This record gives sequence, structure tokens and C-alpha cells, in this order.
Amino acid sequence: MEPGDIIGLALVYGYVILLLVISEKVLKKYPNFSRKFLHIMVGNILFILPVFTSRWVMAFLAAAPFIILTFLMSPSSPLKFKDRISTSGHGLGLVYYSISWTVLALIFFDQPWIIAVGIAAMSYGDGMAALIGKQYGKLKYNISGDEKSLEGSLTMFLVLIAALWIVLVYYGIPINITVIAIVALVATIFEAVTPKGMDNLTACFSAVISYILLTI
Repeated sequence: MEPGDIIGLALVYGYVILLLVISEKVLKKYPNFSRKFLHIMVGNILFILPVFTSRWVMAFLAAAPFIILTFLMSPSSPLKFKDRISTSGHGLGLVYYSISWTVLALIFFDQPWIIAVGIAAMSYGDGMAALIGKQYGKLKYNISGDEKSLEGSLTMFLVLIAALWIVLVYYGIPINITVIAIVALVATIFEAVTPKGMDNLTACFSAVISYILLTI
């Protein structure tokens, strides 16, 4: 294993452990906010991606283990943990989150900015949509059995435009505001019509696919 991979793994696991401690200890009185805090802040992993030197280490040692971990923390787990994070919100949402990151890491390791586009959509975009929508959403809609709000969707669209701008600047990729806006809009639409936590799959992959189609 190369030094970059060792450093990358240490950064990823150290950072996630820190977030879990904050979520479970510091924010324990606010379970829904605690879960969304974790959901959003885990997205900062996208800034660690360039450290890795091996596709397999990133995909199968940094990302894939969280599929198992988040499943064991979910209400579907045979272990039946009673942690605050797993018992608030959609039970398998964080599992889908981990699956998305693993698939992107495996396919787009040599283009980390594409991985980052997907992570930004499901972390910053979807996470802020749920947080703001739950707190301030007044204009509700229900397309596929999961109530959401126009305020939340607008938040996702605007936050994702800003996040994608930052991501592309970080990776030294030319900025095209039209592309960014379309990608943000597509991801927002998919998040709006997807129920039960599966938006961590659809928002992520719709953002990635639309970005690729618009930049090939």
C-alpha cells in the first residue's frame, strides 16, 4: 500500500470518527439535526480524494466498509442498535450514501472531480434540502409518497450550484455556470421525485450522469 493510501485512509476514518463523536455526544439532544449534520459534513471527504493513489484502496477500504457499518447502524440491522443517528430519518439513507460513494470511487478514480460532483449532490445538496425543508418548509408537495417542500428543493438547487463551483475550482476544472446550473437542477428534480432515502442514489448519479453528458 502506497503512503498516499495510508494517509487517505487515516484521514477518512479519523474524520468520520470525529463526526460520529460530535453527532452522538455533542448533538445528542437534537437527533434529526445530528443525523443531517453527519450527512452533510461527511461530504467533505471529497477534499481528501486526491490523496489516494489506488482505486482499490479508495473503493474497497475507504468507501465500501461504510456500507456494512451504516447497515449495522440502521433499523434493518440484525444487531438492533438504538443509536440516535440510525433511528432518525430514513433508515437506509446512509447505506445508499455509502453505496454511491463506493461505486463512484470504483468507476471514476482517475477523475476524482466526478466522484466529488456526486458526493456534493447527495451530501451538501440533499442534506441541506432536508434540513431547511424540515425547519422552514411551508409549501409542501408529495410526488412519490415522501413529503418534501419547495423551500427545501430551492435550497438544494442553490446550495448545489455553490458547492459544485467550489468542487470544480478545487480540482482545477474549468467553470461553466450553465453546466453547473443544469446539473444542480437535474439533481434537485431527481431528489424531489425519489422517496424514502433513495435520493442518496438518484441525486448522486443523476448529477454525475448529467455532468458527464454536458462535458463530453
